[in-house]
Amino acid sequence: MKIKSLALAAPILSLVIIGANVHAQAAARATGPQDVRIEHDLLGEKAVPADALYGVQTARAIENFQISGRTLGDYPELINGFVQVKMAAAKANTDVGKMKKETRDAIIKGGEAILAGKYHDQFPVDPYQGGAGTSTNMNANEVMANAALLDTGHKLGQYDIIDPHNDLNMSQSTNDSYPTALKLAIATNNDLMVEQIELLVAALRNKGNEYIDILKMGRTEMQDAVPMTLGQEFHAMASALEDEIPYIRMSEKSLFVINMGGTAIGTGLNAPAGYAEKTAKHLAKLTGKPFTVADDLIAATWDQHAFLAQSAAERSLAVKLSKIASDLILLSSGPRAGLGEINLPPVQPGSSIMPGKVNPVMAELVNLVSFRVMGNDMSVALAARNGQLQLNAYEPLEAIAVLDSQRLMTNTMKAFRIQCVDGITVNADTLEGYIERTVGIVTALVPMIGHGRADELAKEAYSTNKGILEVVREQKILTEEQIEEILEPSALTGLDKKQYQ
Repeated sequence: MKIKSLALAAPILSLVIIGANVHAQAAARATGPQDVRIEHDLLGEKAVPADALYGVQTARAIENFQISGRTLGDYPELINGFVQVKMAAAKANTDVGKMKKETRDAIIKGGEAILAGKYHDQFPVDPYQGGAGTSTNMNANEVMANAALLDTGHKLGQYDIIDPHNDLNMSQSTNDSYPTALKLAIATNNDLMVEQIELLVAALRNKGNEYIDILKMGRTEMQDAVPMTLGQEFHAMASALEDEIPYIRMSEKSLFVINMGGTAIGTGLNAPAGYAEKTAKHLAKLTGKPFTVADDLIAATWDQHAFLAQSAAERSLAVKLSKIASDLILLSSGPRAGLGEINLPPVQPGSSIMPGKVNPVMAELVNLVSFRVMGNDMSVALAARNGQLQLNAYEPLEAIAVLDSQRLMTNTMKAFRIQCVDGITVNADTLEGYIERTVGIVTALVPMIGHGRADELAKEAYSTNKGILEVVREQKILTEEQIEEILEPSALTGLDKKQYQ
């Protein structure tokens, strides 16, 4: 099954792809032996499907790592990251006189075909794998070598012309190409994720503007506090969420420091002078991202700071999204036996047994995803912690966790905005009733009657089950004009509409 778009694949595609792979394998077994070509590696000869662009090492990885039911093809952003890294490396190797121009041109032509959406079905390796990503790197090397062969009129497997190791892996190791490709994939996904944050922020601000003059009670520790407007509450959600964007962009900076040219452990063995800097320069030009070479390539080969920082930013965003979603669930609770201040749009029936019940499913979805992202962050921390000496063998887990979190949040924010936030409405009568009956508004009277007298009024209101305004009117403490002045939203809430323009 081919993925046609370079954009993030929707999560549901995973199940479709898994099903397609299972059925294809079953069909192959049922129809008997396939046409094959024979390739060899360190462990000897092995049959590879004759029409496969991948080669012997990918074939071994398919046998060894049948774990998750997913493949690298489910992560087109990582595939494209590898392709761009290999293209940049080919250009750099040519610059330093190590690669022939015709080989470079063939690699670039094959790479462009993959970037255009071709051959993504040729990445069948499970992302859960041992070996620090070697299987992923070799899958990329083999497919790119064969793509280059096909697109220059040669046959699959003619490695004497373009070789997965000697050409596609020239001046490289998995230990520098894998983390670099992953950093590029993450940075690409960040652009998509930030775009959805911005759209969600705008939707929350639209609600803030729509309800800017509707007075309501604020709450602290789930108790009545002091008044605010519903618009202020939505604008605060927008502001808090918007603050996550610079945090993501700040964390992203470490993604652009790469260890290309460090090869196996950072010493640069087999990489010619000038190659590292030229690779970073070509990669920056290819991607529009400011890639630079790390000052200490040995440290950069084992240091996982970039992935830890990225994952921490994703966790922070997840926490913020979950808090906002949970607040919306609470504010819409009831609708008659809860707070019932706002209504979330009904998107599906809520119960198989209770007629008329509608649940806040889109806000609940945000929480489900947020919890998963927080768990993914723990996985990244454990993987980063458990690398040994000059390499971290657990980068594939970091890749899965970070990329999954980005995809989940990007897709969820879009669904949450369209299916929930855009359709929120207000129960104005309910809010007005709370203002009339609340005792919390007594705080606004303190400057006029003093704290002690305000305490007495609050105590009486609670003991008689009356609203504070009712007690004030009964005791004729304030005139109606004074009450109206106190309850004017801009005086009561500090509202400054210019703040939101």
